[in-house]
Amino acid sequence: MRQKIYLLMLFTKYIEFDTIKNGEFATNKKSMAKDFNMFMSQLQETNQTLDFFCDFDKISQNVEDIKLSLCILNSLIGSTDMRKSVETIWKRDKTAFNVMDILIAVRSEGKKKVLDSLGNCVVLDTLFESVDGVMEFLDNTGLTEIFQSKRINDLVDYVFGIETGLDTNARKNRSGHVMEGMVARILDKNCISYRQEVYSSEWPEITKVLGDDEKRFDFVIEGKDKNYLIEVNFYSGGGSKLNEVARSYSDIAPKINSVPGFEFVWITDGIGWKSARNKLQEAYSIIPSIYNLTDIQDFVNIIKM
Repeated sequence: MRQKIYLLMLFTKYIEFDTIKNGEFATNKKSMAKDFNMFMSQLQETNQTLDFFCDFDKISQNVEDIKLSLCILNSLIGSTDMRKSVETIWKRDKTAFNVMDILIAVRSEGKKKVLDSLGNCVVLDTLFESVDGVMEFLDNTGLTEIFQSKRINDLVDYVFGIETGLDTNARKNRSGHVMEGMVARILDKNCISYRQEVYSSEWPEITKVLGDDEKRFDFVIEGKDKNYLIEVNFYSGGGSKLNEVARSYSDIAPKINSVPGFEFVWITDGIGWKSARNKLQEAYSIIPSIYNLTDIQDFVNIIKM
């Protein structure tokens, strides 16, 4: 009889403990969901300032690098006999034609392939190795008509416009750099020392857990008791890359965090995450230290403690 009562007491205690434990788990799970919802509500629409859209210093330098050749090619504008004008330049400085790919908004660099007038696949730059090739380029791209009708007045100004257009392709990379700059300013403002673009190979113990997957971290903060290895990014638009990033960080974070004295930190923002909410939420549950530009001060406070 006593044994039955004792077993009943143990069973009752187990049920109570399990209920409390499950209650705590449910509360924690609810709290995590609430925190994530807040995190999502804080995401910013853009990090773009007015200097984000065009890097005019870079554009100006690109034009300056080929300005002499462009000035020589200016003699083609208004020509009534294009072949004769090309031959005249060819005799004086045939290297001037090497920059002609930019006139159709292409940076060939010996890699761009096209079909020539005979249907052969050729590297675009090879057309600039002969007068016939140059003429084929001018005629088939429509530049002969453009030049002869004087629809372009100056190739230097024309290429400046082309370079400005091509520079928009660099905006994706610039968005990441802008985010890094914002984080750097926050750290500077709080007098926190850091290093940028640091490779995981610096620490043998990190190399061991990551294996062959060498990683370059955007920031490293060497704290009193811990090294913080930080990745920073901003996504204003969606895409498959967001899922890949979340999956990658979910993989490496536990590995880094398993090494005493190291912690992986992810600072990310942008409404692009709304299209990859599920994957980000999964990462949020795996990576303890995820911050955005709104709650990054929480991370700063931890470092300064």
